Amino acid sequence: MKEKIYQLLVEQVSSLIQGETDESAVLSNVSAALHDAFLERFFWVGFYRVCDGELLLGPFQGPVACYHIGLGKGVCGTSWQRRETLIVPDVEQFPGHIACSSLSRSEIVVPIFGADGEVRAVIDIDSRDLNAFDETDQCYLEQIAVVIARQLGW
Repeated sequence: MKEKIYQLLVEQVSSLIQGETDESAVLSNVSAALHDAFLERFFWVGFYRVCDGELLLGPFQGPVACYHIGLGKGVCGTSWQRRETLIVPDVEQFPGHIACSSLSRSEIVVPIFGADGEVRAVIDIDSRDLNAFDETDQCYLEQIAVVIARQLGW
């Protein structure tokens, strides 16, 4: 069931952002599409963009969030530093976790790479449930990251 939702979501995101080049507009609609597709599973869905040597909060769906995250800090900053997707089954067990909300229990962060190989942004998704994310989430969110990067010419 989850995989089928993701398959449709990748197609939906591709169609939804086709022809749009504004970064804010694209990231806003993608965060809304991801959030709506998994309302029962995703507590917070959004983006942090690399700006001036840190991650800066971008468009998101959910409660308020941290504005700035340094390289190697928290799950997002660590994903950026390592240049890889991180799946965290229990955020309380992640060294240096940044608790923007005490309701967050598990998290997945997916880097979005530019054509130059540099991380341009990360997709950050939180769940109220422990162990909410797996390789299926990783596979399809990485596909969505590629779609976004291509559309924005990163």
